[in-house]
Amino acid sequence: MSGLHTSGRIAALDVLRGVAILGTLGTNIWIFTDPAGPGGFLRGASGYGEALLRMVSNGKFLALLSILFGIGLAVQHRSAVRRGQRWPGWYLWRSALLMVEGALHFVLIFEFDVLMFYALVSVLVAFVVGRGARAVRGWLIGAAVVHLAVVGVVTLGLLAGQASLDGGGLAIDTSGWWAHVQSRLDHVVALRLEAVFVLPLSTVLFLAGAVLLRAGALEDSARGHRLQRRLVWWGLGAGLPLNVLTTLAGGAWFAVDRYLCAPLVAFGLLGGITALVHRMRAEPGVLRRGVTSVGRAALSCYIGQNLIASVLCYRWGLDLVGRFGHLGVWFTVGMWAVVSALLLLGASWWMRRFHRGPVEAVWHWAYRAPQRRPAAV
Repeated sequence: MSGLHTSGRIAALDVLRGVAILGTLGTNIWIFTDPAGPGGFLRGASGYGEALLRMVSNGKFLALLSILFGIGLAVQHRSAVRRGQRWPGWYLWRSALLMVEGALHFVLIFEFDVLMFYALVSVLVAFVVGRGARAVRGWLIGAAVVHLAVVGVVTLGLLAGQASLDGGGLAIDTSGWWAHVQSRLDHVVALRLEAVFVLPLSTVLFLAGAVLLRAGALEDSARGHRLQRRLVWWGLGAGLPLNVLTTLAGGAWFAVDRYLCAPLVAFGLLGGITALVHRMRAEPGVLRRGVTSVGRAALSCYIGQNLIASVLCYRWGLDLVGRFGHLGVWFTVGMWAVVSALLLLGASWWMRRFHRGPVEAVWHWAYRAPQRRPAAV
């Protein structure tokens, strides 16, 4: 089938996932390297230079990851239909496992976890996708209208000075690992607010992923190439200049910048990276193999990057922020490069030896365990 490896895997999907994971680290690394801790990150950039550097990753790769999650959900639905299985059926067990995994990730490792709200959205989208293309379009449009309305209200509040982005003085204690855990639990409502805010956007992106898969956006075909060009034109040709403008416009335009312009750029990245992968006819080099490995072990690498960065940066770990945080953006970029290199090397080593990433292997066992039936005597 066009756009697939002989093994049945979509050719560009693992590369896209790998880019999305490393790009998401590009956003999160500012949280880990802020001298004031995770709460300090919410106060925003200290100047135009830092703002533009943050813009490179801010919101785009998380949006790309959401689109890819929707594509993966649609692939699961297509597989279930082909096999004559009931839908959503066991997919809901996947969502439940993802919720548990996200909760553990939030409590034990990272206060800005995305897995929990991915689990919530996946339940809704699974039922919508199962109802057909018309239902998908209706829910997509409805969720988009709700999201635009919420972004509009927040932006008006920021412009009028009735809202702020300082995190309400949020203080996260990183002096010890257990203190850090307790601090997350103490601020659980504040730390989960964004997850609630982006539920309509995540629904849009998940459903858009399902629509794009059905339309052939990942195919190495004439229709796939046309759609990829359109995504690049709108996402990068129109979305990127708008993203620069809203970034430079100041904090009052934060919601428009992160939750409208950045997702638009994500669609351009989807089209551009997919087109690039299809044009690479030569044997993959070291970098592409590494990115592909990160994509194949995306869940392990997402959790792993947050754990590694925590150990390197926080006071309960090596406290590199305390030693080198005065270097500013150079330290942040350096930390992103170091953690990315560790992910690329580690994922490449692991995936040469195993079929699944370590977290994926445990997750797959947990998913299959209740489906097994004892052999008849």
